[in-house]
Amino acid sequence: MIEQPYNAAREREEIVSRVASFKATQEKFEREREEYFVTTLQNARSGSEPHIRGTLEDPPFWS
Repeated sequence: MIEQPYNAAREREEIVSRVASFKATQEKFEREREEYFVTTLQNARSGSEPHIRGTLEDPPFWS
């Protein structure tokens, strides 16, 4: 069995690459959450979702 010499520079490059990939994934999730929030809020305000009673201006059913 031949052992490879320790290569700190290569390990640092791999860590930097993994951190960049993780950061990109987190940013993608954040964009998707923001898009979902905006879409959901627009649907709630327009009443276009079938399970929503009406617009936000409608009084709640208990009043």
